[in-house]
Amino acid sequence: MAGQIPDLHAEVRTGTGKGAARQARRNGMVPGVVYGGDTDPLAIQMPFNTLLKKLKEGRFLSTLFNLKVEGQEDVRVICRSVQRDVVKDLPTHLDLLRLRRTSKIDLFIHVEFINEEECPGIKKGGVLTVVRPDVDLRVTAGDIPEKITVDLTGLDIGDIVHISDVTLPEGATPTIDRDFVIANISAPSGLAASDEDEEDAGEETEEAAAEE
Repeated sequence: MAGQIPDLHAEVRTGTGKGAARQARRNGMVPGVVYGGDTDPLAIQMPFNTLLKKLKEGRFLSTLFNLKVEGQEDVRVICRSVQRDVVKDLPTHLDLLRLRRTSKIDLFIHVEFINEEECPGIKKGGVLTVVRPDVDLRVTAGDIPEKITVDLTGLDIGDIVHISDVTLPEGATPTIDRDFVIANISAPSGLAASDEDEEDAGEETEEAAAEE
């Protein structure tokens, strides 16, 4: 396992139905359900402020969590939906799906770029333009990579890094079929402008010669 799975703390929620859910919200909690994994659904609740903070951090729906509930065994879960108040846009309910270690899930994995000092394009003043700082991969729940690595060694100005150029962790595959771009080495703005000026000048010279 490459990365540390973050913990998600919750409590067992007593009672089910709308009445119990409303009571949980009055107590500053967000009700939820944990389902799947050949086990009966478990009614839970978690502090509203905790959930709101995690939602604001981003990618809550694509992050694998280690769910910790007192009196229950820890289980790996991924959030499948968060219901929100239609007026206030605040969370009112969440559904968590239990996962086995062999389950396949789609997650955004961070991209790390290395060896910039060995990149001829950057040495010439080129700029690393990152198109996708994270890529959506289908991975095994028990072996989620912390990141994928792009080696910039030998790349020159104008070179493009596609997903096919990257060695992915074993068992990981892109969720997008096409060979999408992750990054490129672009020319510095001054050089790009100079090249455009030269092209314009060349076109003007050719037009003048044609008129003569």
